[in-house]
Amino acid sequence: MSPNPDPTSARVVAVVVTWNRQALLTEAVDALRAQTHPPAAIVVIDNDSTDGTAALLGSDYGRDLDVLRLRENTGGAGGFTVGIERALAHHPDLIWLLDDDTVPTPTAAAELVAAWAGYPGQRPAVLASRVVWTDGRDHPMNTPRTKPGATEAERADAAAVGAIPIRSASFVSIMCDASTVRERGLPIADYFLWNDDFEYSTRLIRGGVGLACPSSVVVHKTKVFGSTDADPGERFFFEVRNKLWVFSRSNGLSLSERGLYSAATARRWFRTFRGSSDKATLRRALRRGVVAGVRRPRPNADVLAEARPGPVPAASPEPFSLLISTYGNDDPGYLRLAFESSVVDQTRPPAEVVLVQDGPVPDELAEAIAEIVATSPVPVQHVALVDNIGLGPALDAGLAASSHEIIARMDADDVSMPDRFERQLPLIEAGADIVGSGLVEFGEDTDDVVGRRTPPTDPAEIRRVIRFRDPFNHPTVVYRRSAVLAAGGYTDMALLEDYLLFTRMVEGGAVPANIGDPLVYYRVGAGAYARRGGRDLLRSELRLQRRFRQLGITSRLEYARNVSVRGGYRLVPEGVRKVAYRRLLANRSGSPRR
Repeated sequence: MSPNPDPTSARVVAVVVTWNRQALLTEAVDALRAQTHPPAAIVVIDNDSTDGTAALLGSDYGRDLDVLRLRENTGGAGGFTVGIERALAHHPDLIWLLDDDTVPTPTAAAELVAAWAGYPGQRPAVLASRVVWTDGRDHPMNTPRTKPGATEAERADAAAVGAIPIRSASFVSIMCDASTVRERGLPIADYFLWNDDFEYSTRLIRGGVGLACPSSVVVHKTKVFGSTDADPGERFFFEVRNKLWVFSRSNGLSLSERGLYSAATARRWFRTFRGSSDKATLRRALRRGVVAGVRRPRPNADVLAEARPGPVPAASPEPFSLLISTYGNDDPGYLRLAFESSVVDQTRPPAEVVLVQDGPVPDELAEAIAEIVATSPVPVQHVALVDNIGLGPALDAGLAASSHEIIARMDADDVSMPDRFERQLPLIEAGADIVGSGLVEFGEDTDDVVGRRTPPTDPAEIRRVIRFRDPFNHPTVVYRRSAVLAAGGYTDMALLEDYLLFTRMVEGGAVPANIGDPLVYYRVGAGAYARRGGRDLLRSELRLQRRFRQLGITSRLEYARNVSVRGGYRLVPEGVRKVAYRRLLANRSGSPRR
């Protein structure tokens, strides 16, 4: 593991979700601005407030804030889901989640960052502040308990940074390691309120480290001093439904932990009923919660579809970056042709090219790269990586170096058709987050056509099939960088990094689109069919399917189906795989339900 960074250099992005608490929100924001470790950005999600919050945030007061106003109240779960998406676009090391009635003391952020950077083991996934009420007492609603069964080593490592090990924490004030967020995904928006933070924090911490840091203090300005055992009325529905979802659907808890927390929940519900003055309401909420808890939570894309603000039409054509990655085995002539077809020959050329050199390259390829940089009609950012780190991480480096929100992908050995970007960019500018196209597979030259891939073009069909197959041809895509970063970037999923990314984007609410016509010539080399199978790709396929399950993208039945069908295909002999691919995949139509 690399050494922990200097705490002063950690990039923190704060996220505050608000609804109709304008006065408290200003206290929270002012306290964030006064931090000794100031956030690099403050994201405020307005859950369709009606108390003047929108006017306040739109005034000079919100000049330094990244504000997003939703079109309906999505609860804390939806607000933090959108807020974390927004925060990831700011390239954070840590994401600090706070309620709008939470007022952090000046050193609250600095203390959490110091514990994160100074922890002797792996970086903590979640760090929670000490939460006090307005009179200084520890707030019973938000005081995390020591991790059940914590080992002496875990306690000692936590004590080394003045903390205690925990297994869950509240959104009142937690700081999340951004790399863990990119790996584990976003909260589940369908929770609306209650237990969304319990589910999300346990999911982030599982297999890792969670810390409660008493030296980081925030004031939670609730109206009354009390715990969640207080009489909840109709809101008990959310407690019941969401706890059932946590225990039956989430990957945040192990089997033994589910038993432990289920017993604790039963005791809490007993206390709630015993102390309630309206047991009939609680019984109705309990019945409704049990019925609702049987079904799966809806995907974030469905929950947030109506709440997200609509696209803002561009006043003029938006500039975009072309992202190409090359490495030592690439052919210099192919790279030149890919560049010329995607820049010089385009009817709508990119504003810049980001050319990532993934590790050392032979002299001939180095000369081709230097020539491209020197003679390009548009600026070229040459990102030269010291070591070969693989396609996914290399593309993440290219995303970070890009100057524009819209990015077009291109492989180093393919050929773009002249009107490719002229046809794809209007769909992005109209509101799509990712736009692919069909492609033509060719052999020695573009006249040697060996196949054609036509993707689905109906957005509903794209969403339906993406859990089972990739509906995008990676060398053809154009996407919004913010949507890619919100999904965690490419990450390191060798051989299948694009499929994982696109699935997370669409499942997270990104608007998909495809053009059925081919806009790219895709080079099929001698080893193309070998690369679509074999043990290495099988291992990647199994890793991918496990990630889909961990992220809640597939059900157990869908997981089993994908492992048997997609995994089995990887073990088919190359000759059979070649015939099957040509007949079933390379010439497949993208029409619905085919």
